[in-house]
Amino acid sequence: MPNSATTTQLALADDRVPWTRLGVPIGAGLFIVALTVSAVVVPPIRPLHFFQALIYVAVILLSRRHSAWGFGAGVAIGVAWNSLQLFVTHLVQAGTVLFWSFLRSGQVRRLDTMLVTLGWLGHCVLIVSCLAAFLGARSERRQWRQFFGGAALVLAYFALIVATVLPR
Repeated sequence: MPNSATTTQLALADDRVPWTRLGVPIGAGLFIVALTVSAVVVPPIRPLHFFQALIYVAVILLSRRHSAWGFGAGVAIGVAWNSLQLFVTHLVQAGTVLFWSFLRSGQVRRLDTMLVTLGWLGHCVLIVSCLAAFLGARSERRQWRQFFGGAALVLAYFALIVATVLPR
């Protein structure tokens, strides 16, 4: 009989989705790099980026344990953040324009905005990797409750840190 620790973990079918073991830390790692460099360039956002980086550390650790909680959190934070940057702030588009300008001129303008594009790409890798790992799991019943629970918790945490730590 499985114990409670194994019921919250998914066994990956390694022959179906082996690349996700690298995809999750690569995607999260790219985003952590973007957060770190951005925090160096824009000091007032350092506390926010510190607490935000904890999300990605948790996603990496939980995904290594094949946890549906971690996969749900990775998908949800990636989709939420990418959607905000793409459709609300339009910083992905601005960052991409600045990156192409850098390639043509060699001059870096608004590094923090350019890093939004790196973060967006990192999230794309994270979203695909978390979804593939979760959907490729060997399980009679994928743990959808844990997946959506992880999504809800990460979005609540993200809203909390934005509301309390984001400089005004």
